[in-house]
Amino acid sequence: MTSHVPNEARVIPLRPQSARPQSGPPGARPAAPPVPPERRPPTVREPLWRDLVGDVLRRERLDQERTLKEVAEAARISMPYLSEVERGRKEASSEVLAAAAGALGLGLGDLLARAQGELVRLTSRHTGARAGRDTSGARFDGMCLAA
Repeated sequence: MTSHVPNEARVIPLRPQSARPQSGPPGARPAAPPVPPERRPPTVREPLWRDLVGDVLRRERLDQERTLKEVAEAARISMPYLSEVERGRKEASSEVLAAAAGALGLGLGDLLARAQGELVRLTSRHTGARAGRDTSGARFDGMCLAA
């Protein structure tokens, strides 16, 4: 027969705190203490691709002074879905992106190139790197997308 035990977890340390060996080879300097959160440099979250593409679509639509409804009808996609894509809430397929870009008079390559340019601009501002150059200083003019 088993006795009723409350549903609680019990943590058993593998070795006592005081018995932990110092890491590293003998004679090596101990590791530096962790940096407190208030002294850490701010972490910058890289923008998501769907946010960049949505921003480009929305900016182009507004520059053309067209409504969401007009562009959605021309692209043959639903207005709520196009709105979600513009706001970066949906990861649209290449077919949907091509249709939305086409409705705005852009090719899919134009849309993606503009989004890539925005990505380079945003990330170079945060990293201090010059736009269009990798860390080796070599020039790049393309983009690589992986799924």
